[in-house]
Amino acid sequence: MTSEAFDDVFCDDITIPASDGFALGATLFLPRSAKKRHAVLINSATAVPRGFYKSFASYLSRQGCAVLTYDYRGIGGSRLKSATDATRPASLRGFEASMADWAAKDVTGAVTWMRQRYGGVPLLYVGHSFGGQALGLLPNNAEISRALFVSAQAAYWKLMPAPERYRVYLFMNFIGVPLTRAFGYLPGRLMLGQDLPKGVFLEWTRWVMSKRYLLDDPTLTALANFANYRAPLRALSFTDDTWAPRPAVELLCSAFTATTPEVISIAPADAGVNKIGHTGFFRSEHRDTLWHAAADWLGVME
Repeated sequence: MTSEAFDDVFCDDITIPASDGFALGATLFLPRSAKKRHAVLINSATAVPRGFYKSFASYLSRQGCAVLTYDYRGIGGSRLKSATDATRPASLRGFEASMADWAAKDVTGAVTWMRQRYGGVPLLYVGHSFGGQALGLLPNNAEISRALFVSAQAAYWKLMPAPERYRVYLFMNFIGVPLTRAFGYLPGRLMLGQDLPKGVFLEWTRWVMSKRYLLDDPTLTALANFANYRAPLRALSFTDDTWAPRPAVELLCSAFTATTPEVISIAPADAGVNKIGHTGFFRSEHRDTLWHAAADWLGVME
């Protein structure tokens, strides 16, 4: 375990257990002086390691929050090390994991860990892309007091604008799937920067090709858990996000039938920038604009 202090936030690299006991690499951010008034769980997009969210996590921690970021199994610090070289990640060939596993085991385990450790304060949920999709699948999503989605969507390829929809269709079906079957995993250098377990990429592709994305999956019994989430939900949609256009965001939100999700469309000009896209929300330049508004809605601003 390593720890680091920066500014008025203390961060600690730890491991937490998934619901099946699998060790997940995580980082806990704690305010050094303020009383912890909220707990926040930040849930990553597909193939995005937890370090990407460090600045946003520290920002929330400065508002008096205990914040946890973590990696799904097979990603970043949750990728098993080689038995012969502890510094070298083992190959993902033969590594068993799916997106459904990420939700049912990893996200569920992270919610449980945060609730056990910070049971006396509200637990807030930030879901980026897949991290938002996962909320509806969790058996313990009723533990969440409020959820903020960032570019979280039902990512059916035909809902994406052209030419992105055609690029995604061609890549997934004619490059990604064959290479994933050949290698036993998707090499990250081809698209995303992080290797993806075979089961994750193949399931993701199947969902992207389905008209209602994961909502069309007859094998996904966890879909019943969408109806258990009753707390406030706000979903941020960015007008230049080709992976999560507003119709795809609205489609995901429509599955949360026990609450009334609020979908907010944001243009880059609204934040005084030229581009936001699918990942730009988490850039530090948005500290006084998008981040402030998000923290205010989450109810953590001092």
